[in-house]
Amino acid sequence: MRINENTLLEGNKVALVPYNAEHVPRYHEWMKSPELQQLTASEPLTLDQEYSMQKSWRDDEDKCTFIILDKQQWAASGAEDEQCMVGDVNLFLTDPTDPTLAELEVMIAEPSYRGRGVGKEVTRMMMCYGVTKLGIKKFQAKIGLDNDVSISMFKKLHFQEASVCRVFREVTLELTVDGSVGSKLLDDMCYVKERDYRQTRSNRTELVSH
Repeated sequence: MRINENTLLEGNKVALVPYNAEHVPRYHEWMKSPELQQLTASEPLTLDQEYSMQKSWRDDEDKCTFIILDKQQWAASGAEDEQCMVGDVNLFLTDPTDPTLAELEVMIAEPSYRGRGVGKEVTRMMMCYGVTKLGIKKFQAKIGLDNDVSISMFKKLHFQEASVCRVFREVTLELTVDGSVGSKLLDDMCYVKERDYRQTRSNRTELVSH
């Protein structure tokens, strides 16, 4: 999805940036992990396949993806995105008959960033983006039954259990964003800043070079 190809979202702990080709090598290294393959129900890909996947995720109209960066490291050091990558977050429009329904997926790939509130902030930032930019009114999260940490996080964000699939060993959690839920979400995340990604990168490069 190209709607976010020049979007930078800045929260307290993280910055969300569009998934570009320069992010692929680090992402590819992450996805060699059997743990992450299991948590994301993914198969290992070659580097060339990962580049093709990145391009398709950028172009497909039913996928919206951001790379998660450590905001403090990224902002303070002038480091390249790849050095600050923490994980990724995705919205999938899974029902062609209902464009207001989206599946939400968050991956905190770097173990040292887990349990620090990063996933919670990223999830709420992505939900705000989905509501305000994509018109999403209902979110789903499909999580492996063994992933207690993720299940607990989504339930703390008021997602409710909708179904359990014993065959695929996953639970589906849902949250409908009605008036009160939407208002509270937007109020709670009013500190998030949206910037021009290319311009911000250009400005950072100029500061570092001087």
